[in-house]
Amino acid sequence: MTRNTTVKDGKETRDERYFLSSLPLDEQEIARAIRGHWMVESYHWHLYVTFREDANCTLEKQSAFNLNIMRKLAVNVLKIIEIGEKKLSLAKKRFKIGTNPEKHLERILAF
Repeated sequence: MTRNTTVKDGKETRDERYFLSSLPLDEQEIARAIRGHWMVESYHWHLYVTFREDANCTLEKQSAFNLNIMRKLAVNVLKIIEIGEKKLSLAKKRFKIGTNPEKHLERILAF
């Protein structure tokens, strides 16, 4: 079981999650495995939601593989780059860059 406590807008929320595992009871190792799992899930969620990867209908295998690599590169760039003064979601950053790519190209290529 993991217990997560988050504070947002002065409001505290507690969340408990239960996991089944055959790992030995080493708290450090289990915590690392859980964080690693959710890190991968979060990454794939961005691919599905921000880039609608599930809707991809590319039939040619190599093209689909190349598009997947480009989407992953784009997710990593969007996570690093800051657009404007406010913190934006990846989808909003993608939209903003897409409306005027020349404006942001130099900063993107600097990474």
